[in-house]
Amino acid sequence: MALETVLLALGSGDKQRKEALTETVADIAGPAGATVVLAHVFGEDEYADVREKLDIAMNAEVTADDVAERYSTVRDVRSTLDEAGIDVVVRGGVGDYGDRVVEIAGEEDADLVVVGGRSRSPTGKAVFGSTAQSVMLNAPCPVTFVRAA
Repeated sequence: MALETVLLALGSGDKQRKEALTETVADIAGPAGATVVLAHVFGEDEYADVREKLDIAMNAEVTADDVAERYSTVRDVRSTLDEAGIDVVVRGGVGDYGDRVVEIAGEEDADLVVVGGRSRSPTGKAVFGSTAQSVMLNAPCPVTFVRAA
């Protein structure tokens, strides 16, 4: 199976693991010549807070894609991927992280989804976090899980 589209799913907790996620995606997408869909999903409250911090009026006609484009973590990851010569498309979503990642993966016809997660206790290592697990179980394609160091 040739990789044409790799979806890198980002959320509010991925700022500290953006380097590991970016490196993983570059290692996968770069040699394959795949496009990376950089998707940032915001919770409802987070979306309102981010719009306010970015000084975007609530009645302004902007999409979640527009807000994601301006989000600092997305800009940093995009810049690194651009420098590596990888085509990037930015998508934004609002709502339940797992559900929206799965929806965007389907909309973009992703061949692979990459999600991040945190280190867990020895007991917790037996089970992924509920969000990552939801994406793994419901995505329309394989999922790669990148754990922060």
